[in-house]
Amino acid sequence: MTPALSSDSALSGQNPFARVRFVMVSPSHPGNVGSAARAIKTMGFHALHLVNPGTDDVLHHPDAHALASGAVDILEQATIHASLADALAPTTLAFALTARARALGSAPCDIREAARQSASELAHDDAQIAIVLGTERSGLTNEEILLCQQVCHIPANPAYSSLNVSQALQLAAWEMRYALLPLTHEARLPDTHGRHDPGADPAASERVQALLDHFEQALVAVGFLDPLHPKKLVPRIRQMFTRNRLTTDEVDMMRGLCTAMIRTAQHAHSPDKT
Repeated sequence: MTPALSSDSALSGQNPFARVRFVMVSPSHPGNVGSAARAIKTMGFHALHLVNPGTDDVLHHPDAHALASGAVDILEQATIHASLADALAPTTLAFALTARARALGSAPCDIREAARQSASELAHDDAQIAIVLGTERSGLTNEEILLCQQVCHIPANPAYSSLNVSQALQLAAWEMRYALLPLTHEARLPDTHGRHDPGADPAASERVQALLDHFEQALVAVGFLDPLHPKKLVPRIRQMFTRNRLTTDEVDMMRGLCTAMIRTAQHAHSPDKT
């Protein structure tokens, strides 16, 4: 059994992501433990804690490793506890994640509100947060819930709210990540490392107007547009292209299409066509 962290002093002042732990109580399926490790790592967290897992040596089980994919390091660092009280010992705020209505403790919140409260709590260097999930079959007991300061829910379909425990953990980890990003100033979107694609720049108006003239010629060539009876087709097409703010690459692509349409139409009506 891996020894539990005895105090929160080792984590004081660290990145808030390092002060959030995900606690699985009595998980029975090693695959769910592996999936949980993957969910945690993809959202930038590190701490997986298991309370009385149903499988011996679950952290080295082939199913756990298979579903952890590239997150085996999270499994290797996971902590196993004899009781939920031990797993929560250093935490300052714990959320019991449950699908059922519980008339226990303070008023429940949804997982987004739980993440917001966690971000506020983690602004203090000595704070530690726990997200607690119960067994796959029956969830958390009332006694386990009473060890947590707050009950929270994932607002799933009320007619079918049964989430797999690792799926629920993934959603919780995502909400936690989104709430914590402002504390770390970490980018929400992938970084292009300063690379600029000039083809993605908006096309100049004169290029768009030249395309529209070319496109009109192509529509006439293929017989889609009757220049003597255009009705509202031309202004509608012009409005469509103008509204969508084409890039330079898109203009070039459409000019190539127009050229191909005109060439094909000319070939189709050529007297020497075989």
